[in-house]
Amino acid sequence: MDSFSSSSAAGLGAVDPQLQHFIEQRFQQLVHQMTELRWEKCMDKPGPKLDSQAEACFVNCIERFIDTSQFILNRLEQTQKSKPVFSESLSD
Repeated sequence: MDSFSSSSAAGLGAVDPQLQHFIEQRFQQLVHQMTELRWEKCMDKPGPKLDSQAEACFVNCIERFIDTSQFILNRLEQTQKSKPVFSESLSD
């Protein structure tokens, strides 16, 4: 299990293994698609090293991806915290 899997499982508690596998596959597909899109957008011509413009483009894309991922994780965490736990709702 990689760090993404273990941290995801730890944060979500008991998760259906099939659902977790689906989420991991979907995440990997998303990363692959973004990599292709960013490569096409940022790389004019492949060479032995990145020019400063291509490097800045890649860095910007990666930072936006990280920011967006963090935002989504924070939002999911807030949503989970705001939902009443099933056992607590039964005691009311």
